[in-house]
Amino acid sequence: MRRSSAPRQTSQPRRAGRPARAPDGSWETASALPHPRLRPGVIGYRGFRLAFPGPRARLEAPIGAVTLMLGFEGAVRITEAGGGWVDVRSTGGGAVVPPARARTVELRSVLSGLTTTPVLGEHDGRLAGVEVLLTPWAAFRILDLPLRELAGRQLDPDTLGALPSAAVARLAHELAGAPSWPARFRLLDAALGRWLESGPHCADGTVRAWYALCHSGGTVPVTELAEEAGWSVRQLENRFREQIGLSPKAAARVLRSQRARRLLCAGSSQAEAAAVCGFYDQAHLSGEFKAMTGCTPREFVRAHGRPPAVDRLTGEATSLLLRPGHP
Repeated sequence: MRRSSAPRQTSQPRRAGRPARAPDGSWETASALPHPRLRPGVIGYRGFRLAFPGPRARLEAPIGAVTLMLGFEGAVRITEAGGGWVDVRSTGGGAVVPPARARTVELRSVLSGLTTTPVLGEHDGRLAGVEVLLTPWAAFRILDLPLRELAGRQLDPDTLGALPSAAVARLAHELAGAPSWPARFRLLDAALGRWLESGPHCADGTVRAWYALCHSGGTVPVTELAEEAGWSVRQLENRFREQIGLSPKAAARVLRSQRARRLLCAGSSQAEAAAVCGFYDQAHLSGEFKAMTGCTPREFVRAHGRPPAVDRLTGEATSLLLRPGHP
């Protein structure tokens, strides 16, 4: 099976957060790798504490990871951003106002499954918590439920009934009371270690197929993935929907687009990115880009270059900072 380098889905080694200030507020971030016994299923941790005088917004593109955000100050409003209504060209001074019919949830802690559409996240300016990035197969083990139930959804993890009652809320409370970011990361290591050990086994074929997709940037044919796993295509599709959340083809779309964003933001041309990432042509790349980010490749690259850029995966281009709207 032909494979190329996969996008790096890792955080930095354990690193204490340092506050930063700007004329309109302050923020603090800290990142860490989980304990070695949790890897590679648990990808990384990112702690944050934001203090701004007014609302903030971010556009989040689909990524090849399940996200668990444990909040201990403030709440985030999450709105489906499909259909191209988010105007990234106006981030310097315009407003982002969701249409009246857009589905919105407001949550303190958020569990986000794999998705093929972007979302808009907004908060009132004060927000603190820790974001945990999980491989889909590790999320399947931790949550002990079919991940197709999470696909394209953002919800309160304690409403699933998968973990012990209010387990995430209790953990978020403990994180809030911890004296430092390293102490918070140790709490996460202990909790996630317990949940992984008690969860169901994920099929080896699913894990191998997932990493084959990751290492190829989503370009391995589904028939080849099935052959590598020793299954029929239908068996592979069923296992993927159960233990990854999306079909193999949909997961490949996410990984191809993730790789294309990284290459484009690193300076590759659209023609180069289309050829490397397995798109038929530039028009195919542009169409997928619009579907998964709500904007064109050029608009995304231009907006991503505006500081400060805060991406969910180290070395990837996942997020755009926007100016929130005021109805």
